[in-house]
Amino acid sequence: MSEIFEFEHPSRVIVGTIGEPGQREFYLQAREQEVVVTLKVEKQQIAALASHLGELLQDLARPGHVDDDGDPTLESFIETSFVIGGLGVAYDAENDRIMIMAQERIRDETVGEGSEARFSLTREQAVELAISGARLVDSGRPPCPLCGFPLDPRGHACPRTNGNSAPRT
Repeated sequence: MSEIFEFEHPSRVIVGTIGEPGQREFYLQAREQEVVVTLKVEKQQIAALASHLGELLQDLARPGHVDDDGDPTLESFIETSFVIGGLGVAYDAENDRIMIMAQERIRDETVGEGSEARFSLTREQAVELAISGARLVDSGRPPCPLCGFPLDPRGHACPRTNGNSAPRT
C-alpha cells in the first residue's frame, strides 16, 4: 500500500545509522509535530544528498545560525516506512525552502506506485543535514585507494588486483 508523507515544516530531519562500521544500516528520519517517518537509505545516497545540498546551498543566500553540533541520534522506531529507491532535491524560491523528495524502491513492477516522502527544509536545516550526512559517510571504513570500495579489517578482495595483494587497513 503506497503512502505519501508530506512534511511542510519539519522540526527535525536527520540521517543516522544503526550498527557498527561495515555492518551499519543508514536511515533518513524526519519529525513534524507528533509524526515521525524513518526511511532506510544507502550510504551512497546519503553521500550524494549531502554533496548535492552543499552545491545547491552555495548558490543561495547565507543561512542564519546553523547548529552543526546537533543531536544526530535517531529516535527509536519499530520499523521503517519504506526503503528509498530515488532521491530528488529542488529549491522552492517562492517559499525559500529546499525540497527533498524520496521515492520507495519498488522490486515488483506489478505492485504499482510506491510510497513517497516530501520534506520542505529551511536553508539552515539543509546545511545541518548536509554537514551531518558528510560526517556520517566519512565516519565509516576508509576507501581502498585502488578501487574506492570500503576497506575491511578482515581483508579486502580488491577488484583492481583480482583479489591479490589487497591494501591493508
